[in-house]
Amino acid sequence: MESFLSFFETMPSWQKLLWILICLNLNWLIEAGSPLFKMNYKKWRHAGKNIIFLISDLSINVLFGLATVGIFAWSATSQFGLLNMIDLPIWAELILAVMFLDFMAQYVIHRLLHKVGFMWRFHMVHHSDSKVDATTGTRHHPGDYVMREVFALIAILIFGIPIAYYLFYRILSVFFAYFTHANISLPVGLDKALSYVIVTPNMHKFHHHFERPWTDTNFGNIFSVWDRLFGTLVYDDPKKIVYGLDVLDDSLDEDVWYQFKVPFDKSIKTDY
Repeated sequence: MESFLSFFETMPSWQKLLWILICLNLNWLIEAGSPLFKMNYKKWRHAGKNIIFLISDLSINVLFGLATVGIFAWSATSQFGLLNMIDLPIWAELILAVMFLDFMAQYVIHRLLHKVGFMWRFHMVHHSDSKVDATTGTRHHPGDYVMREVFALIAILIFGIPIAYYLFYRILSVFFAYFTHANISLPVGLDKALSYVIVTPNMHKFHHHFERPWTDTNFGNIFSVWDRLFGTLVYDDPKKIVYGLDVLDDSLDEDVWYQFKVPFDKSIKTDY
């Protein structure tokens, strides 16, 4: 188990980037052969626009990487955090760490991004995509990305998560980001059965419906237990879903400069 974790701890940056590209391209290719929705759009152009957001966020990630290294070093030295107060097998600690990170750095912050006015204005950019596919998983305004990373750092501190556990979680999180957004048609029975444990493509698509109440449901990324536990889960007929956002102009969803300015455009009216 220790050698398994050391692989992630010593994983070079190029391998992490390769993993992102593999997950993105694999889901992108699968959805081309078995799409949930047959959308009439320029797939390569759409991908290029969304990847601009990925590039901007990866740039920010370099800075957070430096902050994260410092936090891991301090946590290990001070023995601060819940995992440092208990003695469990490594596999049990790893599961707890992944679940806690998924809760804090995904479910909690994602729900806040929908409920706090200024945070929602940044998160609107993710929801403005009217052609949801695997590349939508990369579409986060830099302000949105920063808030998510801050919550990840808070989770690391509270739980005392070692760097190897965190990097394993990030590998899983990247896969689910692309898998759940992918325009994949899974057999309904299989998707629904999987949704009792993990977030599935159909389950997450309801979150991308253009209006409430569905927009404010299914906040999870890896595990569906949080939405079930806190009453935010929805599972219905995916054919009822309409992508986009009711307060934004769908025709501008690929205008990257416009999308970067959305959080600061006071002419855009929201309920917050």
